[in-house]
Amino acid sequence: MNEKNLEYLKDQLKYTGMGETFETELKEKMQKGDKDFKIIHSGIMNNGVPNNDTLTVELNFKKSDQSDIYFFNSYHVNLQKEENKPGLEQTFYINNDGTSITLKEAYNLMEGRSVNKDLKTKEGESYNAWLKMDFKESESNGNFKINHFHQNYGYDLEGSLEKHSIKELQTPNYKENLMSSLKKGNLQSVTFVVNGVESKMFVEANPQFKTLNVYDGSLQRINHRESKQQKQSESKDKNVSKDNDDEPAQKEQNSTARKRKAGKSV
Repeated sequence: MNEKNLEYLKDQLKYTGMGETFETELKEKMQKGDKDFKIIHSGIMNNGVPNNDTLTVELNFKKSDQSDIYFFNSYHVNLQKEENKPGLEQTFYINNDGTSITLKEAYNLMEGRSVNKDLKTKEGESYNAWLKMDFKESESNGNFKINHFHQNYGYDLEGSLEKHSIKELQTPNYKENLMSSLKKGNLQSVTFVVNGVESKMFVEANPQFKTLNVYDGSLQRINHRESKQQKQSESKDKNVSKDNDDEPAQKEQNSTARKRKAGKSV
């Protein structure tokens, strides 16, 4: 068995978000020397939110025809959200340029969320884009199509966040961590503060519509008004109300002034 090849593959698994879970089985499979082999693993993915999604991962390895070198070519994911029902399936291919989709990102994409990635063209030029899986359209290989929203598409994640009164945005480190998490496609817990009242919400990036999706504590999607605008609107309404309250007194003053000008007693 090629020890350097083993170490390289172990690093690849780590960079793809697989951790060290498969290292022992990987070594055993390589020692057998088969032309190709698979490693299969199932587990619960809850992503810090109340669900019990079952994720089954099938890692695909193939041996070179010219040497004893193995390659980690792809991994196939089955996401089952309900028992006794077919799960969603997608194959993710491994790139040697460091732009491969990690397991966590794959899970988030299959959950319907968007992931921000630094990618490369076929010519090797780097670019940044948001990725989102299109469950209504399939590729020739059976995979769901993945749409790309490039940086010139105009989605401003920070701007979308700042339209809401999110407590975590007030602390630079928390803000940075929040944005990093959302770029990975996570559904992130945050604290909304409206009129001094705090409430737990979940948010996710929505680059396609250049906004932020908001969910309540039970993960029910809500049409949450942009809280900063809401506060400004409420403040404006109060000022309008105050002005209206002053109208009778102003009318009386105007009437008094007219009477004095006409020489009438008041």
